[in-house]
Amino acid sequence: MVYEYADSYPVQFDDIAYGINSSGELVYFDTATPGAANIDDEADIAADADFVASDWTDETHSKDVDPNFDKVFDDTQVKRLDFVVTAEHWQSMLDDMTSIYGEFGRRSQGSGLIDSDEDPIFVPAEVYYNGTQWYRVGIRFKGNSSLQGAWQSGILKLSFKLDFDEFEDDYPQIDNQRFYGFKKFSLKNNYNDSSMLREKVAADVFKDAGVPVSHTAFYTLYVDHGNGPQYFGLYTLVEEVDGTVIDTQFSSDDGNLYKPEDGSANFVEGTLNADDFKKKTNEDDEDWSDIEALFAALHDDSRTNDPATWRSNLEAVFDVQGFLRYLAVNGIIQNWDTYGRMIHNYYLYNNPDNGKLTWIPWDNNEPLQTGKQGGALNLDFSNLTDSQWPLIAKIYADTEYKADYDAYLSEVIDGAFDTTTMQAKYETYKNMVESDATTEEDGYSFLNNASEFYSEVTTLKAHAASRATAVDNYLDD
Repeated sequence: MVYEYADSYPVQFDDIAYGINSSGELVYFDTATPGAANIDDEADIAADADFVASDWTDETHSKDVDPNFDKVFDDTQVKRLDFVVTAEHWQSMLDDMTSIYGEFGRRSQGSGLIDSDEDPIFVPAEVYYNGTQWYRVGIRFKGNSSLQGAWQSGILKLSFKLDFDEFEDDYPQIDNQRFYGFKKFSLKNNYNDSSMLREKVAADVFKDAGVPVSHTAFYTLYVDHGNGPQYFGLYTLVEEVDGTVIDTQFSSDDGNLYKPEDGSANFVEGTLNADDFKKKTNEDDEDWSDIEALFAALHDDSRTNDPATWRSNLEAVFDVQGFLRYLAVNGIIQNWDTYGRMIHNYYLYNNPDNGKLTWIPWDNNEPLQTGKQGGALNLDFSNLTDSQWPLIAKIYADTEYKADYDAYLSEVIDGAFDTTTMQAKYETYKNMVESDATTEEDGYSFLNNASEFYSEVTTLKAHAASRATAVDNYLDD
């Protein structure tokens, strides 16, 4: 069948077709009646569950293939995603946000963020990439400060969560639908980052330094919620830790994965509360014995009178060397919005190979700067106390572990965060994204003007040089 004007990813629902024409407009046709006019009632189209997933192939949609990292997380170009969601579903997403965070474009009364445990709702949407359709994909808004900050500022460049088989019970045609082997992603809006590079670059540095971390890539996003595709801006696609990260960077995904947050997730002695260590795998297993063992080993009195025994017991349950390597990277890139300043933005995974909890960083849109709310940690952790951040303080106070940490600092600053390497990376990524970053539209951008983008990239290059000096000064003391 020929779809007149709908020459880009045409979609057929019974006798109705729609697609994106060469002008970027969403168009509809009654294919049962030659010459029929366009159809505007997209709600009727998307509500129709009697469809054929005609674009489905094993490589693109099946669960039975390995994740295609080269295709999805390409460091050499900016790719494009399109969402098509009915006007009714889009409005329900906005109404839900209003119920959680208040009126769009209005800041909440009082100080601080609205504390809500409620996630925004999922709705089904059609997702397009490179001319191929993914069907009834679950999309929802996501984030904390990045979500509230954008919403209350009246900016619709919101972060999204995508789950490709969220609605498989409603639409059997999409059972185990995947996107080149991936079930779900976060699509980050680069909030509070005029360069729009931080999330991507921080993940690169962690990965290059040997720390388990999510893959990332740059994408532009267009959303059609009834009036044609609207450019929502430049985003960073982020691999989900509770998906392919633990499945591909460890021997299996059978271990306990925790996303600690608030309360006892700072590891202060005597405060352990399982509710602060939310399970993302094995949720039905009411067993936190691995977390309990870490608390017990960390706070054991043998640390002062028998350090070798203390280290042995701690290393039996916790990947200490992996944590020290993470601390070295985190300190060099000055990531203030995580453990040591904030009680969030990390995962712990019980590695099935050795039974040790492994540290995995998350949500890296705030590093590569001095930091806010008191600033980033110093490279020297001697000012941290057991009553505040004991996981860092107690490990750093051990002579052997401090020597290991210092060695990792040298390794990272001469390798993954080498000044010349970093400045070249910033220049490469700047050239790659600048046209997409500087053409974001009012109401869909955190930039006031294009010069802010270029100025921030210059600041990042200077930051890279300053960190080499900071490491040299620390190691020379």
